[in-house]
Amino acid sequence: MEIVLIMSQEHTTLPKAEVESILRAENIPFKIKKEYEGVITLEIPDEKLEAFKKIEKRFSYVHEVSKLLINTDEQGLMDEIQNYPWKNLIKKDYAVRIKRMNKSQKFNTTDLEWKMGGIINDMMPDNVNVNLKDPETFIRTIFINDEVMVCERIFKVAKKHFHDLKPHKRPFFYPGSMSPKLARCMVNLTMVGKGDRVLDPFCGTGGILIEAGIIGASVVGADIDERMVEGTVKNLEYCGIKDYEVFQSDARHIKLPYKVDAIVMDPPYGISASTGGEESQKLYNQSMHSLQNLVKDDGLVCMATPHYMDMNEVIKDTSFEIIDQHHIRMHKSLTRVISLLKKV
Repeated sequence: MEIVLIMSQEHTTLPKAEVESILRAENIPFKIKKEYEGVITLEIPDEKLEAFKKIEKRFSYVHEVSKLLINTDEQGLMDEIQNYPWKNLIKKDYAVRIKRMNKSQKFNTTDLEWKMGGIINDMMPDNVNVNLKDPETFIRTIFINDEVMVCERIFKVAKKHFHDLKPHKRPFFYPGSMSPKLARCMVNLTMVGKGDRVLDPFCGTGGILIEAGIIGASVVGADIDERMVEGTVKNLEYCGIKDYEVFQSDARHIKLPYKVDAIVMDPPYGISASTGGEESQKLYNQSMHSLQNLVKDDGLVCMATPHYMDMNEVIKDTSFEIIDQHHIRMHKSLTRVISLLKKV
């Protein structure tokens, strides 16, 4: 079965990396068939479709997921629509919607939607109708490069959560907090699953812990600042996260009676950051020496740093190695680097 994902184009590499990590975490076999700007297609076993549907809430940089029905071009589109067995697919009501991935393409999408819908309607019994508001069957047609992909949408990823839980909308707020979308993606990159333990040793206001908790992880947070610890607890409770442990500690000296499955962190830097008076790179390196003893041997670490920090120095003389990196331009003077680490 071929699955089509419409991706966020906010970043060039993160969306694909997140998809691959989620599917591996959920034990869904896949093969990437094609890659476009803003769209990828995957081959998955037919029997894994239901499992795929259940992971909708994990995605942050995916907009829509659909099942490919027809792969053609503009010239062959109407013939393919005419010849497809729509009666086998549509049982109640339906809608046809077009998405142009190439903004240079100039045609009236509404006219074409009505034309396609009309052909399908002529093939339907009287009890099947068009429903533009909430159809049982949503036909998503994607125009990209010279191809046209006609799909049945499996789900649309809800983005309300990422809007409603922006840092300034939580009970406790502190400037510089990471966006929920990026925090969710970083958690996903570590391939944790439900019930796994995730540690954030610089938990701040708890944004990373919230996202890990929402996907079902058991979360552990620490911060050197008692205000942040109290604020994180408020935010976790507000978001309905119950399986948590949060305490005050210097990241260089955290003690746990267990090892965690992953570490996800956005350590402090810059003028407003609380680093206990230590120069950031030195603090990070000292922390990594401590943290390598807290994560399982097969556990991953996902870490955000500013571009001017040398990650090789951060992990110097530790058991960590860099296995992947993503660069996010925040503004003219700052690029954020998301590094994925494993223990050697």
